[in-house]
Amino acid sequence: MNSKQSVSLPTHGSQSSEQATRLFRIYNHYRLAICLLLIGLLFVEPGDLGIHFRAPELFRIGVVVYLSLNAFIALLLVAGAKPQPRHIVLSVTLDIIVLHGFVYCTSGIESGLANLVIVAVAAGNILTPSRIGTLYAALAAIGSLLLASWSTLALGDKADVIVRAGTLGILYFAAAFVLQSITRRMTRSEALASSRAQSILQLEQINQQIIQRMRTGILVVDRFGSIRLVNAAAEELLFGIPGGSLAKRSPKGQTLPLPLRARLDDWLKQSEHRATPFQASATAPLVQANFTQLDQDNGDLILVFVEDISKVTQQAQQMKLAALGRLTAGIAHEIRNPLGAISHAAQLMEESDHLDSGDLKMLDIIRRHSRRANGIIENVLDLSRRREARSELIEVKSWLPEFVADYQQTARNDADPQPVISLDIDDNVPQARFDPSQIDQVLVNLCDNGLRYSLNHSGAATLHIHGGVTSDGERAFIDVRDQGPGISREDRSSVFEPFFTTDKRGTGLGLYLARELCEANQAHLSLLNDDQPGCCFRITFAHPGRLI
Repeated sequence: MNSKQSVSLPTHGSQSSEQATRLFRIYNHYRLAICLLLIGLLFVEPGDLGIHFRAPELFRIGVVVYLSLNAFIALLLVAGAKPQPRHIVLSVTLDIIVLHGFVYCTSGIESGLANLVIVAVAAGNILTPSRIGTLYAALAAIGSLLLASWSTLALGDKADVIVRAGTLGILYFAAAFVLQSITRRMTRSEALASSRAQSILQLEQINQQIIQRMRTGILVVDRFGSIRLVNAAAEELLFGIPGGSLAKRSPKGQTLPLPLRARLDDWLKQSEHRATPFQASATAPLVQANFTQLDQDNGDLILVFVEDISKVTQQAQQMKLAALGRLTAGIAHEIRNPLGAISHAAQLMEESDHLDSGDLKMLDIIRRHSRRANGIIENVLDLSRRREARSELIEVKSWLPEFVADYQQTARNDADPQPVISLDIDDNVPQARFDPSQIDQVLVNLCDNGLRYSLNHSGAATLHIHGGVTSDGERAFIDVRDQGPGISREDRSSVFEPFFTTDKRGTGLGLYLARELCEANQAHLSLLNDDQPGCCFRITFAHPGRLI
């Protein structure tokens, strides 16, 4: 959409097609009414009305033909026909000629039917407010003068009829000039109003696009939580509706999700109260809601701002880890050298023949903790130098089995006992947009954790992976479910925090790094709370039509 658009006002003779059709339809209704009145003259005694017919048979035929013609035009207009300018010119010209014919068939220029010609000229100047309107006046004036002259010379009428014809001619031109001026001004005023209305509409559309494209969720609700207006960001944050589905599944008219409704009620009771962050659903991001009165007079409507604070939290954590990464990079050499010496010394000690079981146990502790310290350094360094996502559209239905096959092949070579991974994929799973290498890393991390916790808890390294489609039918998700002990309710909010772990051998960075990589691909990693054994982590991908 161009930011600057020139608006040209119509010229004198230009009118919108809709306006011309509407005016012509009104004029044709007038002609039908006149025809019916003329038909009525045929059923009354002419002398009672002071009318004298010179050619009654010709008048009767002309009225019937004129009525039939106007009725036919009315049917065409009802059928949706739109008259062109040439049709309007022909119709008005025909009216002037026919009305002069009716005047001739009655008592001539002195007949009251001559006044109908003034109406026809006026209507012609309204329908076509241009120089052609002067032509109507000239044609009517010439017709009246010719008819008056003929009546005087051939029929013996008084010469006064010529004066009346001249007076009518003056009225024709006066009506034409006055109505042309008035119609010209009305056309300009209407064009100006139309251009201003179009500008207002364009501004409204621009504002609507700005609101819809904002990443901050915006809602307008009433005091009872009924949604009046909602933008795309709010629909996605609260209802999980992607941008491509707004027209089909808009929550406008529905009520707010229960967590947000509860915070709205608290704010209505105490407006100074700041709402706590919440999740609209188990797979939704963590958001913060702020409320403000939209209408200060009656206070019926409330403006709600919904922000994804997970982005802010991630940025803060990213800054913290970036600083930690720089620090680690600076001292990595100093740390790795002692770690290498400790690990090497432990290996040399293992070769001694004078070690008892207690010494071997101590050496094992040294090796394991050396590897753990080195792993922490590697993970923090990976976070600080992580590259940007290079997203691609991937067919999940074909890509996921390939990943599982590759992972199982690697796991069988490295693990004992052999892992068992089951896979099922729903039909019609849509495409997903992500960086394959980064999502590989996420899934490998989730699978490694799941197999390890399943083995420790049940003695069998089992895992179930499910590929499905979200309830809106337009986004794919992947569930990774293990058979481990699960995560306690108090620890669920901390599983994605850096350095949080329930495994003494873990670094606490795996799930944090996995969520970071998902967010970089506009996907969302969440821990489902479905009351089933073990843990289930879900990766919900962004809409495939959404560019990263």
